[in-house]
Amino acid sequence: MYETVRYEKEGNIGIATINRPKALNALNGAVVSDLEALISEVEKDTELGAFILTGEGRSFVAGADIGEQQPMNLAEGRKWGQRGSALFRRIEKLEIPTIAAVNGFALGGGCEIAMSFDIILASEKAKFGQPEVGLGITPGFSGTQRLPRRVGIAKAKELIFSGKMITAAEAKEIGLVNAVYPAEELMNAAKEMAASFAKNAPIAVKYCKACIDRGMQIDIDDGIALENEMFAMCFATEDQKEGMSAFLEKRPAVFKNQ
Repeated sequence: MYETVRYEKEGNIGIATINRPKALNALNGAVVSDLEALISEVEKDTELGAFILTGEGRSFVAGADIGEQQPMNLAEGRKWGQRGSALFRRIEKLEIPTIAAVNGFALGGGCEIAMSFDIILASEKAKFGQPEVGLGITPGFSGTQRLPRRVGIAKAKELIFSGKMITAAEAKEIGLVNAVYPAEELMNAAKEMAASFAKNAPIAVKYCKACIDRGMQIDIDDGIALENEMFAMCFATEDQKEGMSAFLEKRPAVFKNQ
């Protein structure tokens, strides 16, 4: 269905693989177009409980395609940056939990797309970085905004100003990555984590994500008010009745996303 992305569903978990290994899965216009279409599909799929993205071969996403970017003028550069940022923001705003399974290079746009996911899991072989200043540009797909929110302002400035590449272990140490696994265990670990999210009451999980994401952008009193409202809204769902009944009856809950 897609030229540069493979997509499959395992139960209620969606798994996408960027499949441009000869170019280290670099983001060009074709990949961005495929991802835009895929995210539209994911947004509409009410059966999904979690979504995973990984890369084919030895790279997750090695960055944006420099060959495509090199001849761009100011207007074209602005349009390209806005397009990538809009796509990554759509990923970030997906209601379901999302996991980036970073199997190799996650540089520039690759680091930026990973940061648009809720969770980043990495192979021991993974490398992260924002090397754009060495190419005469800034990060263009919201890297200057998401990296400091993930790792703190001072560390983000160090990484972005230097353009240096860090290992998966270093990425975990600074809080960019949740966990690091041997390469052969990465996808199973990602699927297990996704399943642990997807087995719970879908509406409650969506509300939790909304509370966290929106709450981090407002003051704590408004955040608490938001949580109180979404907590109350859970009591209007069938899943709340089922979850609490199952607990009291000492049986597994069967959630219907209602």
